[in-house]
Amino acid sequence: MTDDASQAGRAGASDDAPAIVLAPLDNVAICRRNVIAGEMLIIEGDAIVARSDVPLGHKIARLVIELDGAVVKYGMTIGVATAAIAPGEWVHLHNLSSNYISTHTRDTEARS
Repeated sequence: MTDDASQAGRAGASDDAPAIVLAPLDNVAICRRNVIAGEMLIIEGDAIVARSDVPLGHKIARLVIELDGAVVKYGMTIGVATAAIAPGEWVHLHNLSSNYISTHTRDTEARS
């Protein structure tokens, strides 16, 4: 088994999986297609009902994330929850404060 194949197997991915977990510690999965509210998803062997529509490429909670809890993707904290997030909820700007600086707040002045 190649490294790529073992990574996919460990993450529970299959060719038809609607969402993929990128690292074992992640509390979110990434949607591999548009997910529809009410749809039953199997993520890492757990049955999770999508609580809203989640677009392709976006994050969906696979575990409970408490208010001010870390949102973990790629095994790294990418931000904190601004509200409690239940499994199956879309994780995006409405309930996540990013750890990354927004491009519109960066200092664009020339430095001497």
